[in-house]
Amino acid sequence: MKKFTLLGAGGYIAPRHMKAIKDVGGDLVAAMDLNDSVGILDSHFPEAQFFTQFEQFDAFVDAEKRAGRPIDYVSIASPNFLHNAHMRFALRAGADAICEKPLVLNPEDISELQSLERDTGRKINTILQLRLHPAIIALRERVAAMPLDQKADVDLTYITSRGNWYLKSWKGADSQSGGIATNIGVHFFDMLHFVYGALQENIVHLNTPQKAAGYLEYERARVRWFLSVDVNDVPAAERAKGKRTFRAVLADGEELEFSDGFTDLHTLIYQEVLAGRGFGVEENRVAIETVTHIRNASVSASGEKHPFIRP
Repeated sequence: MKKFTLLGAGGYIAPRHMKAIKDVGGDLVAAMDLNDSVGILDSHFPEAQFFTQFEQFDAFVDAEKRAGRPIDYVSIASPNFLHNAHMRFALRAGADAICEKPLVLNPEDISELQSLERDTGRKINTILQLRLHPAIIALRERVAAMPLDQKADVDLTYITSRGNWYLKSWKGADSQSGGIATNIGVHFFDMLHFVYGALQENIVHLNTPQKAAGYLEYERARVRWFLSVDVNDVPAAERAKGKRTFRAVLADGEELEFSDGFTDLHTLIYQEVLAGRGFGVEENRVAIETVTHIRNASVSASGEKHPFIRP
C-alpha cells in the first residue's frame, strides 16, 4: 500500500485528492493546512495525522523516513504560490509529488524543478485531468484527422461564479494565484494545446480581477476565450434557472460536452501516476507560458473578440 501525505487539506479541491487516494488503495497518513476545518478527513482517512503548522508536518515526514517508513507521494493542493516550494519539499524528502494546477506561476520555475528531479531521482506528477477525458481525447483524434491546412474555429466560455470572499482571499491576488486566467483557466489552456497543437498567437482583450478574455491561435485552431467569476456573465436564461456556472466549448459550431465525469478525473490521474504514466513537468510548459503572457500583456484591440465581452 502506497503512503500519501496531503498539503492543503482544507482547500476546495482537497476532497478530490482524498477520494482519489482512497480509490487507488492508498493510505493518507498525514495532512496539513493552516485552516483546521478539515472534517472531510473523517469520510476518507479518519486515522490520518493532521497538522496546522508546516514545521510539524515536515518533522513527521522526516521521522517516518528515518524510521524506515518513507512517504511515497506528497499530494499538493495548497494555494498556487506555494506549489513550487511544496514540490521542492516533496522531492528533497525522498517522495514523488502529485501537484495541482497551476504547476507554477512562471515558466522559468519549470526548468529549475526538472533540475531538482534529476538531482533527487524523484518525479513530479501533475493534474492535467482534461487530457484523460474521453470527449477531449475523441476531439483530439478528430482534429488529427483533419486536413493539415484546416483550422477549427473555437469559442471557449467558462463562468464559475464566486462571492465577495474571492477577491479578498489569496485567489484575488495576482502574486499568489496568478490571476483569473491562471487560477481557473490554466487547465483549459492546456486542453487547447493538447488538442490543437503549438500556440502561435496570444492576444489579450480583457483582463480584470473578475474576468479575462482574448484570442489564441494554434496550429489547428483559432480560439476566442472568455473566463469569469462574475455571476452577471452567466446567460440570463441560465440564471433564471438558478444556475451560477456556465461552461461551453463550441468547435466549428458544434458544442463539446465534457461535464460528465469531471469529478472522477482525479482518480484517473492517480491511477496513471501509480502505473508510471503520470503527466510530468514539461507537459505543463505551454499552458504556463500562455497564462504568464496573459497576466503580463497589454490589452489589445486587434484580433477576433469573444461575444461575451461587453463594450
